[in-house]
Amino acid sequence: MNSIKWILVALVLAASAFGLKAGVDARQASERDRIADLGGKHLRASYSPLHFKPAIDTATDAQCLACHKEVLEDKPRVASPAGVRAADSIAWYQLTSTYSGEQDGFHRRHLVTPMATKLMKLSCTTCHQGHDPREEAQGGAADTTPQADSGFTLRKQVNPETTCLKCHGQFPAKEIMGLPAPWKEARDMFQNDCLGCHTAIRSNRHQVSYLNAEAIEAAAREGAAKKQGGDVCYGCHGGRAWYRIAYPYARNPWPSMPEVTPEWARLRPKHSELRFLTTAASKTPGAH
Repeated sequence: MNSIKWILVALVLAASAFGLKAGVDARQASERDRIADLGGKHLRASYSPLHFKPAIDTATDAQCLACHKEVLEDKPRVASPAGVRAADSIAWYQLTSTYSGEQDGFHRRHLVTPMATKLMKLSCTTCHQGHDPREEAQGGAADTTPQADSGFTLRKQVNPETTCLKCHGQFPAKEIMGLPAPWKEARDMFQNDCLGCHTAIRSNRHQVSYLNAEAIEAAAREGAAKKQGGDVCYGCHGGRAWYRIAYPYARNPWPSMPEVTPEWARLRPKHSELRFLTTAASKTPGAH
């Protein structure tokens, strides 16, 4: 009887092992097929017309997020690998009074957070204008993007000088504005209110498609009553600087604009980028 029992046990174990092996082989084959299929899909998606001119100029956020939805799903860790909790630390973008709430992801801060939806009208194509998936270094081959193309910067999918710098450059307090000190030190002299001077200087502001001009002006006026109006402006004009240089904003005309152009502004463009203008460049486009 014992020998029969052990024979049955051996048969059961053999059948189980065979079944397990068959299951592993099937899963591996399925995974190989899936990966092969994904490779083809990824290649086709990489060369989608939406990644190139002219289709990218009319691409919608929904079209972009159909493949890149993870940019709105990713959030910062609750705690770092070293154990530092995000709730117990302050990120650089939380340093001004205009940001509220917990730390959030890069793309979420520009697209879906309360501040982004209130003051901005950014879309995927505001920053991303496509790229050649074969080569992210201009001039890498005779038939790739030439070095003269400034649509993106080496190994980046945007050109920071024409995108990020718009809102993340230094505030030229002394060099251009003529203030006695950096804004953080001088703001109390001006009651932390930029509109004290800018009711007459560059008074047509933010008239570009990626900003909500009316909401920005209203927020600045509301903040002025609390002596926080400057924080609204400074948040994007130096308060969250990524660069040591200031963005060379265009000299869009404004009422009572001096006829003589200052030396520091001599080489600046006379209107904002055409693709962002909300008013005709030939008239009096809003400044930004």
